[in-house]
Amino acid sequence: MELRRLRYFAALAEELHFTRAAARLRIAQPALSQQVGALEREVGARLVERRRGGCALTPVGVIVAAEAAALLAQAAAAEQRIAAAVLGQGGRLRLAYTRSARGGCVDELIERFRAAHPNVEVVPETGWTAPNVAGLLAGRYDAAFVRPPVDDPGIRWVRVGTEELLIALPAGHPLAARRRVPRELLRGEPAVMWPRDNGPGMHDRIVAQIWPTGKFTLARHEPDDEQLLRAVAAGGVVAAVPEGRARALRLPGVVLRRCTGPTPTVDIGLAWAENTTNPVVRGLIGLVP
Repeated sequence: MELRRLRYFAALAEELHFTRAAARLRIAQPALSQQVGALEREVGARLVERRRGGCALTPVGVIVAAEAAALLAQAAAAEQRIAAAVLGQGGRLRLAYTRSARGGCVDELIERFRAAHPNVEVVPETGWTAPNVAGLLAGRYDAAFVRPPVDDPGIRWVRVGTEELLIALPAGHPLAARRRVPRELLRGEPAVMWPRDNGPGMHDRIVAQIWPTGKFTLARHEPDDEQLLRAVAAGGVVAAVPEGRARALRLPGVVLRRCTGPTPTVDIGLAWAENTTNPVVRGLIGLVP
C-alpha cells in the first residue's frame, strides 16, 4: 500500500467529509475520491459510505483507518530517525575501548557524548590498540580508543588525555620502601608485560621510558593490566602500569610508586578511519578538548 493513499484516507477518516479532507490535503476533491477508490480496490472492500453532508466509515474502513494511522506514525518516526542520523544526532556509534584506558577522561568524554546525543545508540566493545585499529580499517568500528603512537595509513587520531606511568612493586620488594623509584634501579628487575602485538607503540614507549638504558628483563606475559598487577602481588616481578588503571584496580599486595626524574607518560587517543561516512563520529570528535 502506498503511504500517500493511506495518508489521504486517514485525513478522510478524521474529517468524514470529502471536501474538507481534500482542502486539508490541498488537493482537488476528485483526486481524493480517485485515491480512496484505488485503495478500496487494493483492499477489496468498501471503506466509506457516502451520506448527505459527508460520509461514514464501513467496518472495514474503521480497521483500515486505525492501521493507516499506526503506519503513518511509524513512517514519521522513521523519517525523524533518518534525518537525525544524517545530521549526526541519531543512529549508532560502534565504539571500541582499549583495556588499558577505562575511566577518567575516556568515560568523561563518552558521558558528554551521550548527553549531547541522547538518540545515538553507543555499541561498545573492549579490545587492544592493534585489534581496534584493524577493526576501524575493516569497518567493524566507527571509532576506537587507542594508545598512540598509531601510524597506520588510513587512520586518524586525536589525543584525548595523558597518564603517568606508575611502577607496581610487590609489597615486600626493597624498592617499595622508597617514595620514588630511580629508573636505574629497575634495570635487570624481572618484569611482567602484556604481549607487544596488542599495542606495539605503547609497549615500546613504556620500555623506552622506564628502561631507557636497556636491560628490560621480561619474565613473562600476562593478558591485561589486572593480570599484570596480580602477577606483581604474587611476588617476583615488577610492572609499569598507567595510573588510571593501577589506581582503579588497587590490588592488595601491590605498592604503586612514581619514578624519579622526567615523568614517564602514555597518551590516550581517539581514532577513526579517515574515510568514515558516519556523521556521528564527527560529533564525538568535536567533543574532544
